[in-house]
Amino acid sequence: MSVAVIPFRPVDPKTRLSRLLSQVERETFARAMLADVIGAVRSAGLEPLLLSTCAYDCPGVEVRVEPCGLSDALNNLLPLFEEPVLIIMADLPLVTPDAIRRLTGTTADVAIAPGRGGGTNALYIREPARFHVDYYQCSVQKHLGIARDAGLSVECVDSFRLYLDLDEEEDLVDLLIHGTGRARACLEELGVGLAITRGRVGIERQPPLHGTGTIVRPGGTTGAAGH
Repeated sequence: MSVAVIPFRPVDPKTRLSRLLSQVERETFARAMLADVIGAVRSAGLEPLLLSTCAYDCPGVEVRVEPCGLSDALNNLLPLFEEPVLIIMADLPLVTPDAIRRLTGTTADVAIAPGRGGGTNALYIREPARFHVDYYQCSVQKHLGIARDAGLSVECVDSFRLYLDLDEEEDLVDLLIHGTGRARACLEELGVGLAITRGRVGIERQPPLHGTGTIVRPGGTTGAAGH
């Protein structure tokens, strides 16, 4: 079974959402997105491997702690795989098993799912030992070049479900419209919803439902906790 490596930052993630969500709420939301990604990965027939920046308990999922930068952590890991490997970010709350299967089903040696601004949201690598990653600063172009320099065929896969990496407040609009998983439920429990003003769709925040926020535990179950 192919492995899906999911980089994850458990502590103080998504700082660009700090105006809207507290650190505790952002950590809760990040766990909800992670749960959605893990569920999609498993349903697509891959085994998740969490690559965490610090110690993290995720029942039923192998966790490897790598406190170094994202590229270094992944490049330390890739040569250890003999089978094809998927690298998929933990902040893709709209991802579906079909979107993952579309990526892993290409005939190319390397398949890339771009994100906005030239980022790389997912990579499927058939021969991991022949490839290395270089994230940030228009990483899609760098990954295309790395594949070509290594003599590997490469394909960019256009997928809405793999395109939305959630970083900014305006990204929450698409999640609230199109999401069906734990991440959307988490936002709604926190009182975050859609607001339409002068024909434009934005977000607004009301008091959390029942005065609580949704806590998504590492195994993917949900519960309530005060903040």
